[in-house]
Amino acid sequence: MKFVYVLIILVFCIACSNSDNDASLTTNSFLFEDGFETQNNDVDELFESNGSRWTNIQQTNPSNEISISTTTFSEGQNALRLLALQSDNILSKMDIEKEGFKAFADDLVVIEADFYLNSTANIENLLLIDLECCSCWDPTVEDNQCPGVRLMMSGGNDFLSIERGKISASNLRQTSLQFPRNEWVTVRWELTLADDDTGINRLSINGNEVIMSNGMNMPNATIFRELFAENGIDFTLQEPVFYERVQVGATANPTMEDIELFVDNFSIRIN
Repeated sequence: MKFVYVLIILVFCIACSNSDNDASLTTNSFLFEDGFETQNNDVDELFESNGSRWTNIQQTNPSNEISISTTTFSEGQNALRLLALQSDNILSKMDIEKEGFKAFADDLVVIEADFYLNSTANIENLLLIDLECCSCWDPTVEDNQCPGVRLMMSGGNDFLSIERGKISASNLRQTSLQFPRNEWVTVRWELTLADDDTGINRLSINGNEVIMSNGMNMPNATIFRELFAENGIDFTLQEPVFYERVQVGATANPTMEDIELFVDNFSIRIN
């Protein structure tokens, strides 16, 4: 009888251990919304000490600009204004970042924002939103690339697409709807996360669905290991993989143009 009790306790402990492991991969629902409203039109107001608003600014060129707009906005009285000058020997970036979440495989991530592109120039390869996992990079390999997926202008100029180069997959492109200029445009990006072809990718512009495609949208450990091995590098993707950072703005401006854009009504939801 004593043996039976010991066996029951052992089974119970194993079950609890498995439950704890499963729980560590369970995503708590997450919602972050920001309309860039401020009291004194100061960008510093977007960075609350308790971390409830934005986390960081990415600015690679000291001449790039970020400010609060009081004249161009889609709702309320403010929007975020960003100016990303054309790239020189360093890739020009001017965006704002939000951290503090974890999005795992099988999670639904919905990112939405209003953009106003104050330009009629060619903006092919301009990046607007990045979803990244810096912590999944192998710490023994230098130059953390923060793998992830991004929204990028393609198709010769301004057809918004889903860029997957940083996870070693081909881009998901569309040429059915050009991105409107000099007016407010609502972008909605939905991803059901997976490191294989079971991932789901949806992209809508002003309520018009322009991309609906299955395909991987997270880094895959095997693909990364084999890719780096071709260059003689031993690479181990840190698992479990989860996205932890979103960037919005001119997350990269490799064009030959100075790009001014405005962002309003940003949100990211994970469940």
